[in-house]
Amino acid sequence: MSKRRRLPPGAKWVTLPSGAKRVEIVLDAGMNPATGKRRQVRRRFESEADATKAYARMSADVSAGVLTTRSTKTVEVVCRDWLAGRRVRPSTLANYADVLKPLRAAHGAMPVQRLEKAHVDALVTSLAAGGLSMSNGRPRRPWSTRSLNLMLTVLQMVLEDATRQGWVVRNVARYVDRVPQTKREMQTFTEADVRKLLKAAESDRLEAAWHLALSGLRRGEVCGLTWDDVDLEAGELNIRHTRILVDGVALGSTPKTAKGNRALPLPDSLRRVLKRARKRQNEDRLRLGVDYLEGGYVVADEGGSPMHPETLGLAWGRLLDRAEVRHLRLHDARHTSGTLMHLRGVPVAVIAAWLGHADAAFTMRTYVHSQDDALRSAASVLDVVTSA
Repeated sequence: MSKRRRLPPGAKWVTLPSGAKRVEIVLDAGMNPATGKRRQVRRRFESEADATKAYARMSADVSAGVLTTRSTKTVEVVCRDWLAGRRVRPSTLANYADVLKPLRAAHGAMPVQRLEKAHVDALVTSLAAGGLSMSNGRPRRPWSTRSLNLMLTVLQMVLEDATRQGWVVRNVARYVDRVPQTKREMQTFTEADVRKLLKAAESDRLEAAWHLALSGLRRGEVCGLTWDDVDLEAGELNIRHTRILVDGVALGSTPKTAKGNRALPLPDSLRRVLKRARKRQNEDRLRLGVDYLEGGYVVADEGGSPMHPETLGLAWGRLLDRAEVRHLRLHDARHTSGTLMHLRGVPVAVIAAWLGHADAAFTMRTYVHSQDDALRSAASVLDVVTSA
């Protein structure tokens, strides 16, 4: 005579509308981290043996805090709710939302519990290859390595939050290989290039912008600088404002870090340029009268409106053409500032403070580069030493 198997605690036989019998388990799954209410998990099995094995597994998951209840939450809802709960700068939030767009377009309607590593792997492969956009069917360029890895990092944060809230069993983004990234050597202008640029800028109404950029200010800091931040008599420049892009719209903001707020002494050459810029703006104000926008920005158009960061980038390209120097990014002017100060013997800690970095090692690693003239000088020193 076979021994009757004992049902797990809380389990019972139930009869379905079809007449079939099942073992039903109702298990206390602990507190729902999202609502603060108690959760119960209900499962049905064809046999006592299946029910007993499942009960043991589910009880262990409850003890470990990893039991996931069935959820109809979609990838779209999970991404949307996660973004809504971020307490970050608007530009950072916009970047998060931007890199999640392909995932939401491809799998937004899918229950998040069904999202697998294979889905994410296929998405990375598709984005790296370029082709057609999944949202509007238009051609798109291949995603850069940096953008792909940023998407994976953000998705991992989204799914980590979903795991904590009991919506998914595991964070599949954690198991997706990051795309190997080759560090690109930063390009900088030489001293001769800088002189050509500043000479070409003399006839440019944005002359002050180019001097500020080549003095190490970020594009957003150049666009956000106001006359209240400049003390021409004391010879001091205060970096307290910036203009950032959020979905293509320029918004006023503050520097990203505490070290970004900094006071810098004005070089005499920059002070002269700023005086010319203020004189030019006063002339614009007199000419336009009440139509002049009193925004108070150092870098502004003829009507007083602050310069859009992307407009400044386009104007930078035209300046490079006039100066007949190689085309480098506007941000490379900042790299140039740090590199030239380093080559002139300025201590790295001082360069870091000037550029607004908290970590001097980051400054040395990211913003300071050797140049051909410096390498030739090093070769001359070595020649003297070895020839003695």
